[in-house]
Amino acid sequence: MSRRGGRAATTTDLAKVSLERDGDRLVVGLKGTWQISAHLPGTTAIEAALDDSPAPGEIQFESAAIEGWDSSVLTFLMGVEDAAEDRSIRVDRAGLPDGVRRLVQLARTVPERGTRAEEPRKSLLARLGGLGLGAYDGARDELRFLGEASEAFGRFLRGKASYRKSDLRLLIQQAGADAIGIASLVSLLFGLILAFVGAVQLQQFGASIYVADLVGVGMVRDMAAFMTAIIVAGRSGAAYAAQIGTMKVTEEIDALRTTGISPMEFLVVPRIVALVLMMPLLTIYADFMGILGGYLVGTGLLDISPRAYIQQTTGAVNMTHFIPGVIKGTVYGLLVALAGCKQGMDAGSSASAVGDAATKAVVNGVVAIIVACGLAQVISWVFGI
Repeated sequence: MSRRGGRAATTTDLAKVSLERDGDRLVVGLKGTWQISAHLPGTTAIEAALDDSPAPGEIQFESAAIEGWDSSVLTFLMGVEDAAEDRSIRVDRAGLPDGVRRLVQLARTVPERGTRAEEPRKSLLARLGGLGLGAYDGARDELRFLGEASEAFGRFLRGKASYRKSDLRLLIQQAGADAIGIASLVSLLFGLILAFVGAVQLQQFGASIYVADLVGVGMVRDMAAFMTAIIVAGRSGAAYAAQIGTMKVTEEIDALRTTGISPMEFLVVPRIVALVLMMPLLTIYADFMGILGGYLVGTGLLDISPRAYIQQTTGAVNMTHFIPGVIKGTVYGLLVALAGCKQGMDAGSSASAVGDAATKAVVNGVVAIIVACGLAQVISWVFGI
């Protein structure tokens, strides 16, 4: 054991601590090897020095004699800082090695679990105000995105948008031809279900033939477009959000902006165009598959002749049913594309954020489809379409 400046130095096998009083400062000297395999000194002597009268106003470290260290030195330094904090004494880390100083700073930056004070409960008026402000910010963000997408789409129509035609062709294939399988299955099954539901009621009145009217008008006017849009929202909408979100995580979107290419033109517009072009075709295809499902039930279970079923369907379905259904499908495709691209552009910079963006894209797309369907029904009722 040695003495410096009138204070005792605490010595261990490999690590040494010396204390020296320099006016209002307490200099803590660290020597030797500070590793977890060694028996490291405690802070008892330092706490005793802090309790001396007069108490020091600041603690400084001297670490030039340290021969090696690992993360175990953090335990000692945190103990010293905690003791100084309890006594309202400043700590100067300038004398520590750079790596040790960064390690202590990191440990102090990360909050301990359960130490955060609970926020005071807000009043009802404050919560309502927060909800209102959140809704306002969300609406403004949606309008901003819609305006940027409209501007980029205008440049696309004028032939001035920056995008790759090969990407557009691939997106059209993915949104159209690659979706035929699932669209066929769902539309056929829905036509079967709709025919079964109608048959149960119509058979009570001996009007089974009108199953053809129910399935034909229902599928062509609303249900084919609606069910196809739901499929596309879960398939293409989620894919768009995941693709663009992943590009944001990998900083590809920032790279596009750096090179002077608009991400709205390069990423968003081709996806909107692909769905707007393919949704009408998918809707028409779903019309026929749904009618086929009703045909199988009508001719197979209700003893309706194929000729009579086809004549009843063609007599019930006309262009006033067909055209609104195709228009609805186009609008639904636009809404799904906007929802998917918007969530992708707003995604965070982590893998979990990409998954969250895909989930939100599906939810927002489905909600937008349902709202648009309801508005379409109101408009049809008002104008008698």
